[in-house]
Amino acid sequence: MVSQDVGVKVVRTICDRCHCACGIIAYVKDGKVLKVEGDPDFPQNEGFMCPKGLAVTQFLYHPDRLLYPLKRAGERGEGKWQRITWDEALDIAARKFREIKDKYGPRAVTWSWGDAAFHCSKVTKQAWLRAMGSPLRFHSDAHYCYHPMMIANNLTFGASITSETGPDYRNSKCIMVWGGNPVSSHPTRARDIMIGKKRGAKLIVIDPRFTEIASKADIFLQVRPGADDALALGMLNVIINEELYDKEFVSKWCVGFEQLRKRVQEYPVNRVAEIAWVPEDDILNAARMYATLKPASFHNRIGLQMNTNAIQTLRAAALLVAITGNVDVMGGNLLPNWPKGFKGLGDLLKDIRLPNEDEAIGAKEYPLLTGSKSLALDPAHPPSVVHAILTGKPYPVKAVWALNNLLLAMEDTEETRKALLSLDFFVGSDFFMTPTLELCDLILPPCTYLEREENEHLFYQNYVAARQKAIDELGETWNERRMDFEIIKRMGLELPKEFHDDKEYNDYPLKGMGVSFEELKARRWIEEPIHYKKYEKSGFRTPSGKVELYSSILEKFGYDPLPHYEENPESPISTPEIAKDYPLILTGGRHVVYWHGMNVQLPWLREIVPEPVVEINPATAAPLGIKDGDWVWIEGSKGRGRVKQKASLTEAVHPRVVHAPSHWYYPERSVKTGSLDANINQIFSNDPPYDPICGAVPIRECLCKVYKAES
Repeated sequence: MVSQDVGVKVVRTICDRCHCACGIIAYVKDGKVLKVEGDPDFPQNEGFMCPKGLAVTQFLYHPDRLLYPLKRAGERGEGKWQRITWDEALDIAARKFREIKDKYGPRAVTWSWGDAAFHCSKVTKQAWLRAMGSPLRFHSDAHYCYHPMMIANNLTFGASITSETGPDYRNSKCIMVWGGNPVSSHPTRARDIMIGKKRGAKLIVIDPRFTEIASKADIFLQVRPGADDALALGMLNVIINEELYDKEFVSKWCVGFEQLRKRVQEYPVNRVAEIAWVPEDDILNAARMYATLKPASFHNRIGLQMNTNAIQTLRAAALLVAITGNVDVMGGNLLPNWPKGFKGLGDLLKDIRLPNEDEAIGAKEYPLLTGSKSLALDPAHPPSVVHAILTGKPYPVKAVWALNNLLLAMEDTEETRKALLSLDFFVGSDFFMTPTLELCDLILPPCTYLEREENEHLFYQNYVAARQKAIDELGETWNERRMDFEIIKRMGLELPKEFHDDKEYNDYPLKGMGVSFEELKARRWIEEPIHYKKYEKSGFRTPSGKVELYSSILEKFGYDPLPHYEENPESPISTPEIAKDYPLILTGGRHVVYWHGMNVQLPWLREIVPEPVVEINPATAAPLGIKDGDWVWIEGSKGRGRVKQKASLTEAVHPRVVHAPSHWYYPERSVKTGSLDANINQIFSNDPPYDPICGAVPIRECLCKVYKAES
């Protein structure tokens, strides 16, 4: 055993290689991490770890990891760099940001968060923006990842309780998983689902693809991509008309039931079956199983959010939880149960609110996403930010600090590339030379989670824990918060009163709990006992104090207060003329070994998934002459281009659907030599129409065609 070797130090800390935040044990000798393994005592994972977590040593010591500040030495994208000191790098950044702020105003400077800054510097980057007077920050996928779910849940319950937040899988008698594959996206939650199933729970999975979690289901509904809103309304129709809803909970704690009852009459099961491509009996069986096996928990994820009716789709699904009374009960979907006195990410962002929030790009068009009325984490609308960079409207955006791979993550890769090249100043912080960093003027390399300390708390945890350093920073990498504090100082700006250094930052969220970060480190985590039916004491955080089936907020802003079905702008139903030439519906997702665009450099993980694989039904592939393992073109409609991936023939997808991985690139190539040739975002549009409430784009149900590549 490594832990028995002489001189080996054992450090218990928390992984950040995905959303799960698993407890790990790091074994360190002579200042080097030898290996990591899951911590059996930590409540999140109980010793479990996924492949990308276990591969962190390859990440940490990869020969291509960026360890020193770099300044562009040639043209953007030319690949010529000069190593510089941190003093020089920070002076350049401070001077350029200040020049742009002075010339164009503070709104011209922004930052984009992502994988490299999942938690550690969201707040201090916000402090930097506030010090400048800028209202503008954005996330590459805020319009379709998590934020729409936050909006829909807050409209309905006043809190986030679906997605990975809320479901009490282990104590459920029925678990419904819709539009997500937690085996890949949230492995510890998938493990909880399997524990619940082992204890006797029935499992319902709704997905266009027969996923790993679907293979364990008692009922699997293979819904047409983009038709989830109709299916949810059809299930509500069954539960209401057959009087399977929780009459006591609905009567005491819901508003708008009669309006909802009237609305769902528009969605009889026979109509919904035709729209959603799901047999009537399967819809009936799933609705009855979920409504009658109580308590039941519900999990939805990004598959319900990537369409132009995202909020109403998510609302329709959330109302299944509401009318069955599975709200804040053991085995149902729990309201937040955070440690008392702790300030989570949302609280910290509110403490350091940006000035002139309603000037953020998208606040006028999507006030529930962006600005002072936001029901999410207040990000700007990402496609509109790209358009503003290119057009200067509604105001010029001239400088971006990116902590993610924007070129990979944003729709319409070419438009995004043009936007980034047009910036006056572009800074990147990431671990490797990504396609996005190739376009930067300056690179400020961050340290990994094993090289820094901070609080760790996710929305679905009832505890706060301490992430502890295992080793000193490698090379000349820095904690990103240190970068933020230094640039604020060098720009001559005021640091926020809440904290002035890393120690204050780590102590500040814990003050209300009466502990310091050093005390938390000694305890490792502080857990809040689970409390049920909290609404009986305080109500729900909605305008009515109840679950709003009929949303007063949506009504106030001029939106439909009840969920409804709306066909996406491009589909076999809405655009049959396009479907003649582009007959397949394109959907996608990611593999457990990769997190968005990260980890493709790592040999252990690349061995598992070496190439981008598009899944095609054998019945579809045969007439096209496509065999398993052939390279194929996936071509988007309306001249949106094509990408090349390897075909995998499988009946896991419907004959009229293909499934391609998101965020794929070849790190061994540059942009000029084809690093993005397989990036599926190249064939998605960054233009309207968007979801009218959150600005989501329809990238899970676009039309395409697939044909064999020449070589």
